[in-house]
Amino acid sequence: MAGKTTTKFNVEGGFSELYGLNMEEPWRIFRIMAEFVDSFETMAKHKNLVSVFGSARTGQDDPVYQDCVRLGELLTDGGYGVLTGGGPGIMEAANRGAWNKNGDSVGLNIRLPMEQHPNEYQTESLDFRYFFVRKVCFLKYAVGIVVYPGGFGTLDEFSEALTLIQTSKVRTVPLVAVGKEYWGPLFDWFRGTMLRDRMINEDDLDLFYVAENADDAYGFIKRVHDSRGVKTTVRQDI
Repeated sequence: MAGKTTTKFNVEGGFSELYGLNMEEPWRIFRIMAEFVDSFETMAKHKNLVSVFGSARTGQDDPVYQDCVRLGELLTDGGYGVLTGGGPGIMEAANRGAWNKNGDSVGLNIRLPMEQHPNEYQTESLDFRYFFVRKVCFLKYAVGIVVYPGGFGTLDEFSEALTLIQTSKVRTVPLVAVGKEYWGPLFDWFRGTMLRDRMINEDDLDLFYVAENADDAYGFIKRVHDSRGVKTTVRQDI
């Protein structure tokens, strides 16, 4: 007969010992709450932001970087603000484009042991300790999302946006992947493997648009907003 597992409840330790908590945990919760409150208060001032994701490793002489600068300029001329992770590479390029046009250029910086250093082209810069709080802000205040070539972090940001739109946890906004050659193999796998094996539906492939360059991406965003109106991802009913 299998023995019964018993959890001992220590009166002095109370719930902390029962649930594996320690004295640091309640303060962690308060830090998380404070980061949400501070960031929401600041971000509420910014309207019509388009979140731009991509590699922190893309150099300034890379044509992809230069194309993203143009996207930032196009968005600013079109009345949008630019929202990025505030670091180098593609993030810098998008902020730089908005900066060039005296536009709203917001960066959500994260403390990392490598790569992440705030770029100089931000009109508003926030500093985050927690990735998940930062990711909420990327989507909560976005009226559009653009994804340039990048690594695991970029793929994570694209996948999260796609999943939340697919499951209707957020309102649908234009979701654009820039670079047909870069993203093509991944999207071929979506169709050739995921769709074939019925892991996704045919119409799930219509939740995003693959653009050739900044002009193509901006044109798609503008067409969607002209036909459906400009709105953020936030649903008021859930």
